[in-house]
Amino acid sequence: MHTRDTPCCRSCGAPLTETFVDLGMSPLANSYVAPGRAAAMEPFYPLHAYVCSSCFLVQLDEFEKPDHIFSDYLYFSSFSTSWLDHASRYVAAITERLGLGAGSKVVEIASNDGYLLQYFVARGVPVLGVDPARNVVAEAEKRGVPTEVAFFGRETADRLVAAGHRADLMIANNVLAHVPDINDFVGGFARLLAPGGTATFEFPHLLTLIRDRQFDTIYHEHFSYLSLLALEPVFARAGLEVYDVEQLPTHGGSLRLFVRHRDAGRPVGAAVDALRREEAAAGLGDIAAYRAFRRSISDLRYEILEFFVAANRAGKTMCAYGAPAKGNTLLNYVGVKPDMIPFTVDRNDHKQGHLLPGTRIPILHPDAIARARPDYVVILPWNLKAEIMAQLAEIRGWGGRFVTFVPGVEVS
Repeated sequence: MHTRDTPCCRSCGAPLTETFVDLGMSPLANSYVAPGRAAAMEPFYPLHAYVCSSCFLVQLDEFEKPDHIFSDYLYFSSFSTSWLDHASRYVAAITERLGLGAGSKVVEIASNDGYLLQYFVARGVPVLGVDPARNVVAEAEKRGVPTEVAFFGRETADRLVAAGHRADLMIANNVLAHVPDINDFVGGFARLLAPGGTATFEFPHLLTLIRDRQFDTIYHEHFSYLSLLALEPVFARAGLEVYDVEQLPTHGGSLRLFVRHRDAGRPVGAAVDALRREEAAAGLGDIAAYRAFRRSISDLRYEILEFFVAANRAGKTMCAYGAPAKGNTLLNYVGVKPDMIPFTVDRNDHKQGHLLPGTRIPILHPDAIARARPDYVVILPWNLKAEIMAQLAEIRGWGGRFVTFVPGVEVS
């Protein structure tokens, strides 16, 4: 745990003095409470995001080490059908784009339960996963995905190179935000990536977070909140460069960066410069944009509280759908308790029977919604809203309605 008075930027080392948003004290967003531990209080930590005034990386200070957060992890990527579809489409596109085949090697960092690499295996492309959580690695290996249990950085990369691995394609989906030492992590890519290889990084885009008030995507497991502006210097330090970019709808608005060794000698695509201009036009290089976000989140908190007060006075019943990390940030910041949302449900049977951290709202099987017949179902993973509304279309039969809170309160 850090004890210094003024934290420093994890990218460039400058002192962090500018608040992006302060969400108060909050438990670790994925620290679901087992039934037998309901009487014990989990630790709360400041959920205070800073923006570096020098390189504009938005970040949290580090309060828990990654090995405490990620060594036994209850997030399994394969429980979302829309995420599996996304992974399958990516594999088809990148295999064709890079001409991958039986003589290639694909390495995914934070490969989770093999949700993505399984599609390369099916195509006969050799793969290797790297993930620190033994429980999800066990699921990956059941899918025929060979996986190393390790945190990734330069040391792990050197060990893999010494074992004969060099990657034609490296993949990092929604992991770059999770690493406290971002320079060591990216430096590992530079060492493991073959000279003509490509690495793709996917992550929620800071620009969308600000524009759509996605404050609930801020939690302790996410050390950084990322933009092209803030990342280009990180890649440059490692001798890498972004040569193409795609904007994606996943996680409320993400980027997929295509990265290679800087001396590869191929031109940088026009989409990279277009994104640089878009971020500049939105003010990501101006501290005023970050201060405006801070004010807008305070306003949103009151909007959400007003919805609960009005629903309670009208005698409306409700529950929630999902137990995502983002939901825990939102519920703890707003101050929601079981008298406001008596239960949530989740398809992940690893979470069922647990309580949400901080709020202590029980997580039940999705069947509980039909039994309770609530007036409102609050969708906590709002990025999966369409998928969830289709799954729960039956609630219309008793007059039930769906509610989301980001970017504002919406009842549908």
